[in-house]
Amino acid sequence: MSPTPSGPPSTASPHEERLLIDGKLRSAAGSGTFEVLNPADGTVLGKVADAGREDMLDAIGAARRAFEETDWAVDRQFRKRALTQLLDALVEEKDELREELIAEAGAPRMLTHGAQLEEPLQKFRWHIEHIDRFAWVRRLDDAVNRFTDEPSERWVVKEPIGVVAAITPWNFPFGLLLVKLAGALATGNTVVAKPAPETPWNATRIGRLIAERTDIPAGVVNVVPTSSLDTAELLLTDPRVDMVSFTGSTATGQRILELAAPTFKRTMLELGGKSASIILDDADLRQAIPQALGALAHSGQGCALPTRLLVHRKVYDHVVAGLSQAFQQVPWGDPQDQGTLAGPVISARQRDRVADYIRIGREEGARLAVGGGVPDRAGFWVEPTLFVDVDNDSTTQRDTHGPPGRVDAVCRDGRRRDTAELRTRRAEHRAAEGHRGGELHGDVLPLPRRHDRRRRPRRRSGPPGRGRDRERSRLRRAVRRGPGLAGTAGDHPRRVRGRDGTRLPAGCRRSPSRRHRRRPPRTGQPAQQPRPA
Repeated sequence: MSPTPSGPPSTASPHEERLLIDGKLRSAAGSGTFEVLNPADGTVLGKVADAGREDMLDAIGAARRAFEETDWAVDRQFRKRALTQLLDALVEEKDELREELIAEAGAPRMLTHGAQLEEPLQKFRWHIEHIDRFAWVRRLDDAVNRFTDEPSERWVVKEPIGVVAAITPWNFPFGLLLVKLAGALATGNTVVAKPAPETPWNATRIGRLIAERTDIPAGVVNVVPTSSLDTAELLLTDPRVDMVSFTGSTATGQRILELAAPTFKRTMLELGGKSASIILDDADLRQAIPQALGALAHSGQGCALPTRLLVHRKVYDHVVAGLSQAFQQVPWGDPQDQGTLAGPVISARQRDRVADYIRIGREEGARLAVGGGVPDRAGFWVEPTLFVDVDNDSTTQRDTHGPPGRVDAVCRDGRRRDTAELRTRRAEHRAAEGHRGGELHGDVLPLPRRHDRRRRPRRRSGPPGRGRDRERSRLRRAVRRGPGLAGTAGDHPRRVRGRDGTRLPAGCRRSPSRRHRRRPPRTGQPAQQPRPA
């Protein structure tokens, strides 16, 4: 293809197609480009410069020079003024950003008034305001050297890390990139941003605004979209990069750790997960069921969306019936419509991946309550889908970043618990203590943080309270109380014997449990001989 023009963008294309490297908007060194698709109809929206190896190395070098040679890392008031300029420019072009996110990411319009656009701008403002509030230098209490007895002053000084590689996904591209930029830039670092190839335009727009509307020095921010995996991995292997901030899949996160380890880069990884909502038997279902529809926001393409639901058996049927009705009525379709909750998935590859997981769920025995189809229409679509009666260890419990929601039944009380239920009880406890990745409805019974699987409950014979365990415990208490109190071993028709078969004398304080060994006889006393069986 022909090279992207190096001058101002044409009015025919409102999208920025150029790279930002060392303060300049330019085409890729090899004049490469790749297409940006509209997931709602599959059409080509336009193109963007495809950075190659030379471009990425130039961006890393520019970021290193800007960190070491400019005042960006040390002048906090300068940083605050420049970042405020960027925020003002973003707010001024907010409407264009909104339309761009709907077009390239398939983000429903209603979500751009929240997590896709408005909330990230608020968080960016928060970082700017905290430049003046943050404790950059803090003095601790004086200490005395224990070897020389001389007093010493102690200070804590916060300094920037250096060059940060910001790698963002396609599901919430603007919000995640802006948050990464806010934290890194406000603390004095320089950045090389690598957006996802499916959604590059919101990043290149930020690059244009930095170059044209702010006083941010050249090289402090570099934006290099690329379709080449080898080019992107230069950010992980180049020793001039000090830290990698990544949001995406767990498999990619493992790869980042492998490549970043030889140069001891710091890493901040926000990886995919299967967040669960837990509905207990005392929950308000009128509140819990509507909240569970969050699994379909942005077609389930979010690691923090509650796409897995664990429901108490007592209310399981009611929740399944309510969710089935709600899933059938959820508004999905054109992301331009203000009432749409679930739009398209991002690409044909993602559509096929989600459809494959739906097929696997059926084969593994999960019951398909709602949806499951792939509409025969332009674009990349999957119907809102609800699986019920899902096994806790099934393949569908993995994070698919797609429309399927999953419901499984659990019980928080009862004498017999399977492994899946124990994990569920532990999840309830973790959620109650504020652990991330889940929502909780209803109160929670106390549960240890760790279940010791080696201690299995003893089998009982007969109804609760009538089994051998209850009787044996009563015998032990009677033996410990000794003679003269109600109940001794000699008064009971059953004889209590030790591990070697010896009958225990009345008043013996040693428990007959198998976990205890017989104590050796005292000095001067003959050992008691075991009686023949």
